[in-house]
Amino acid sequence: MGTLRILRVYDDPEPDEFRVLVDRLWPRGIKKDRVDLWLKEAGPSTEVRNAFHHQAERFDEFRKDYTAELEHNPAVEELRQVAAQHEKVVILFGAKDPQLNQAAVLLDYLNGSSR
Repeated sequence: MGTLRILRVYDDPEPDEFRVLVDRLWPRGIKKDRVDLWLKEAGPSTEVRNAFHHQAERFDEFRKDYTAELEHNPAVEELRQVAAQHEKVVILFGAKDPQLNQAAVLLDYLNGSSR
């Protein structure tokens, strides 16, 4: 598997990185050419996302709920396949907080630290 990292979709990735957006909603102001693959199914469900509402005090519960969803989400395997096909993959997210977001949870999950 190639290297994985996360990055806010509004920031510039390295030129050789394959860019995967994992938000269920397309981020405002972002052109399609900034993303190589939109894997919206990898994002948290509307219910889990709305319960979190990007409030830091709700992040632990969000992590737990989203991780439970990832256990049965076929998009996770698709993301693993993408990572196997590309040397460098950047997982893009639209949230303002660089640490308390779904991409951080997803990266931890893929790296085995959330299981």
